[in-house]
Amino acid sequence: MRTRSKICVGLAAAVVPITSVLMALGATPADAAVGGSGPYPADYETSASLANHTIFRPQTLPSERLPIVVWGNGGCSANGLSQGNFLREIASHGFLAIANGAPNGSGSTNSQMLTQSIDWAVAENSRQGSKYFNRIDTTKVAVAGFSCGGLEAYAVSNDPRVTTTGIFSSGLLNDADDYQLRRLTKPIAYFVGGPSDIAYPNAIDDWGKLPAGLPAFMGNLNVGHGGTYDQPNGGEFGRVAVLYLKWRLKGDTTAGGNFVGPNCGLCRSQWSVQQKNLTLDDGTPPTTPPPTTPPPTTPPPGGTPACTAAYSVQDQWNGGFVATVTVTAGTTALTGWRVTLNLPSGASVSSVWNGVASGTSGTITVANQSYNGRLGTGQSTSFGFQGTGNGSGTTATCTGS
Repeated sequence: MRTRSKICVGLAAAVVPITSVLMALGATPADAAVGGSGPYPADYETSASLANHTIFRPQTLPSERLPIVVWGNGGCSANGLSQGNFLREIASHGFLAIANGAPNGSGSTNSQMLTQSIDWAVAENSRQGSKYFNRIDTTKVAVAGFSCGGLEAYAVSNDPRVTTTGIFSSGLLNDADDYQLRRLTKPIAYFVGGPSDIAYPNAIDDWGKLPAGLPAFMGNLNVGHGGTYDQPNGGEFGRVAVLYLKWRLKGDTTAGGNFVGPNCGLCRSQWSVQQKNLTLDDGTPPTTPPPTTPPPTTPPPGGTPACTAAYSVQDQWNGGFVATVTVTAGTTALTGWRVTLNLPSGASVSSVWNGVASGTSGTITVANQSYNGRLGTGQSTSFGFQGTGNGSGTTATCTGS
């Protein structure tokens, strides 16, 4: 159970007054760090074809394509410069960062504006005559936000174009919205201001409800709800956000070393770290120990290595469910595996992680990914999926190779 209404009010109240004061003084948080610390000095612009948004980009576009970062502001503020230092810093490292709201805009935003940002970037990348023509990596998209903006990010994190989600000092306000956690299939990271952060209890609550097998990182820095966004280059939150985006959107495993393993870079700093299912190469989870309850054994054809598949429903709600299947090698090592699932009538699969699915209803098969097919004797790995309907009654059998 969460602390609801007080936090909902607090998320806006803790952020909006700061922005209002800055605007009253005739300045914006972005004024302090023109260019950012990255190799591509960055600034912001607007586009007539993307009204009520602020676009942060390298002043001179690099030869490498720019991954996309779409951002919801604290307080759901429509001032696109609310976290300007922070977003300019990200852009200076070779990203296209688009914030909800016009520069120094007023009013509030909504999650649909994040989708508009992705749509616009994809369209500009394919539009001949655009300065962004073939300059954007539309296969790498992060959706993220601070405080109320984090709620906007959650709302669109199931967009199939999104490859990672970043939640900054935020957490769902109502248990009725927990379906947004159950449908997550791509890596997620939380960056929170420690126990004094008003969003801390809700972020921790969300962390405990993430789908089994989902790659996830949580870092807490004891600075409270306001973070470090207005500091030069976005302060420590800016530094860490850049490292995370370099890893997730550019495949930089050196940057990824700050988040993975017991000796990760942030593990040896002022950050308090939690990790789930993280590996450096692509963020996919490592193999897991066999389940404590012996799974049913599937007799293999003659000469085929044996394996077993244990199916369990992790979460069931009205109209949908999340399930996990644990695959365990028998007395012979596997070079690959294939699980056959027999779904009950009315049930179907909408998304799968850590496996390659064929079919969506009735009898479907899920084969290993390139990274989790090889299992030594007695070793296990798992995949998960989200489905519609009722997940109970599904049977699973395994064939090894």
